[in-house]
Amino acid sequence: MRSLHAEQALPRWRRAVLKVGSSLLAANGGGLSTRHALGLAEFIAASHRASREIVLVSSGAVAAGRSLVRAQPEAAHGLAARQALAALGQTTVVALWQRFFDRPVAQVLLTHDDLRNRRRYLNARATLRELLNLGALPIINENDTVAVDELKLGDNDNLAAIVAALVDADLLLIASDIAGLYSADPRSDATAEPINEVAAVTPAILAMAGGAGTAAGTGGMRTKLDAAVKAAAAGIGTVLFDGTDATALRLLAADRLRGTHFLAGATRLQARKYWLRHAPLAGGRIQVDAGAARALLSGGASLLPGGISGVSGDFARGDMVEIETARDGGAAIVARGISQYAAGEVRRIAGRKSAEIEPVLGYSYGETVVHRDDLVATSGADA
Repeated sequence: MRSLHAEQALPRWRRAVLKVGSSLLAANGGGLSTRHALGLAEFIAASHRASREIVLVSSGAVAAGRSLVRAQPEAAHGLAARQALAALGQTTVVALWQRFFDRPVAQVLLTHDDLRNRRRYLNARATLRELLNLGALPIINENDTVAVDELKLGDNDNLAAIVAALVDADLLLIASDIAGLYSADPRSDATAEPINEVAAVTPAILAMAGGAGTAAGTGGMRTKLDAAVKAAAAGIGTVLFDGTDATALRLLAADRLRGTHFLAGATRLQARKYWLRHAPLAGGRIQVDAGAARALLSGGASLLPGGISGVSGDFARGDMVEIETARDGGAAIVARGISQYAAGEVRRIAGRKSAEIEPVLGYSYGETVVHRDDLVATSGADA
């Protein structure tokens, strides 16, 4: 009998992304099963009772769709066929999770292109943020029905890591059908030893990964390590645990982990602020009054339209801009951040109250021009 991972304290978190793979949801006879989903749902419900937020990345659409066309076995082959199966199965996946919760669930389908495009990235984040504010459980899957090259090995593991950064999660939780990382593949090597903590995913750690995933899913240990690397780069830790183990799930709800903890290379705030400080600028600037400048420099404040006195240059929604204020006969850069509005839109709403954004523009992307999560204050000494 192989040895168990040691029990350890779960990192502190308020918002987490939970990835559940097809191997935990697929029934032996085809379709989806509640066998393991129930325990995972109980963990999610316990997290909600503790005033925590969960974003669920759930696989299973292709497996669910396949069960609906069992009389046509040829439907399991080819990209277009797999996309059709995903389309058939998406509603079944959402219905599976909705049955466990009194609160509403919301389906959000994404592709990597959505997350590479800054405008769509901001729209996706704003939608997810609002869903969490409404108390809903967002259920994310890849938009397999239109993806071309995204239906590949373990993509939802990597999608979950990207979503964790998208929603500013504190933790990435990956529920697998294995207890965690081992020194070798425990399914074929009886001497494999459990790895409880990984400070960094090195080549030696990568060498410990086994082969591909199960027949029901597409992932494997290597894709989970890739996801942990992506999350660590965003300052987010990852925990890998056995989603089929009822005891492990009960421990998780009590902030105890029996699995593998992949440490983040830096804090989430450090990683986010570093990116904001060094991301390329669009060339535009937003001028603010002294009161707004003080609020931004003090930290924790968003830039509202009322504090804006002018705009220079041109930039699009989602571009990185500098924020400056008048000082000593010149101008000083006090912050930089991602603008929720294009330059022309900012000019139209400058100096106005947030409630006036929609009446002036005819639409609104939110009450802030630069949200505090997308903003970093500078020393204020740059001229």
